[in-house]
Amino acid sequence: KTVRSTAGRLHGVLCPHVPELTLERCYGALLASWNEAERLRNLDDREVSAIERFTDFFRRLSLDPEGVPATLRQSLLDAHRDELSRAAIFPEHYGPLLHRLAATHQLAVVSNFDYTPTALGILEAAGVKDLFATIVVSDEVGWRKPKADIFRVALERTGADPARTLFVGDRADIDIAGAHAVGMDAAWINPDREPLPPGVATPRFEIRDLAELEPLVQQP
Repeated sequence: KTVRSTAGRLHGVLCPHVPELTLERCYGALLASWNEAERLRNLDDREVSAIERFTDFFRRLSLDPEGVPATLRQSLLDAHRDELSRAAIFPEHYGPLLHRLAATHQLAVVSNFDYTPTALGILEAAGVKDLFATIVVSDEVGWRKPKADIFRVALERTGADPARTLFVGDRADIDIAGAHAVGMDAAWINPDREPLPPGVATPRFEIRDLAELEPLVQQP
């Protein structure tokens, strides 16, 4: 079957240094490192950075993390970042929409991402990075949504009043619940009309596409 993974690129980078490494073993170790990172994240919403995950990846390949040259480690991180960036899709109508919103509102990003350069690179490639007053990435903060800490960092950096701030996200369990926990209203992007998870309070707005947000935030 077809599997979307960065394992192929990582295998190509590693092969000159570990000639006996098979693609199957590389993929298995990468998947196992991801599953372990997800297990740890689910315990207390602490972020497991890409650097931490790659340390686990090396161990699963019977490589001493301390013995992996810094240049090779960076090459692997760069390859991983490049492949993830290629998988990101930025809808064409988002660019003009965000430019219009930035002209009348202070915008910020709060993102769960285990490698800050990847998140910043995606926004920069889309031409919208400079529209945000701040970009808060869980890799940098150490905590993931819905942890209140990551939302508070964005509020502190922008000086925004949570009672006058609207958080927009597509995950009710982490975006909407997390925003409500720090006193922010929320808009839930729910294109498939999924039911609200148990225990999550109804957001102020529910929309199908980000474009629907514009008339809502322009209301008096």
